[in-house]
Amino acid sequence: MIRQIGMVAALVVASAGLAAAQESERLFAYKHWEVEIVGWDDGSVGCVAQVSSPGESFSIWTFPDGAVQLQFYSTAWEFGEGDTADLEVQIDRRAPWNLNNAELYRNSVLFNLPDDKAGVDFIVEVARGNRLYLRSVDGSDVQNYSLAGSRASIDALIECGNVIGRMNPGNPFK
Repeated sequence: MIRQIGMVAALVVASAGLAAAQESERLFAYKHWEVEIVGWDDGSVGCVAQVSSPGESFSIWTFPDGAVQLQFYSTAWEFGEGDTADLEVQIDRRAPWNLNNAELYRNSVLFNLPDDKAGVDFIVEVARGNRLYLRSVDGSDVQNYSLAGSRASIDALIECGNVIGRMNPGNPFK
């Protein structure tokens, strides 16, 4: 993993000059999950851990400022832009989580995790879980995703996030 962190740091530095709209490199893969670092043409970077099948994915993104975003994607969805919805996520048979005001954007549902204990608890539950169920606010099933391999992948995501966070320390006066 230490070699991978060095690769992440090198890719972060290199990504500042990307010519393509988006470029990514796989850092880690285990069971159903992959972890990548992604760079955009404006020089910004992010880390993503995701589980996917053709046309579907569940992703956890981290950014240099410490923000964590969930993304549920399906080619079957066509939302447009600017709408929101209240959703429910359940991991295994644990109590469901409410994702209020999740952003609906084209083929994705996006939700920013709070930077507090609840956000950390959610990530820990994903890491320990076997299956994640995405549901509408009334509890009807929309999609479900395997969490096999999520613990090791989230560990790799955290390492990647730590590296990109050090590369862009943000406001030193906060």
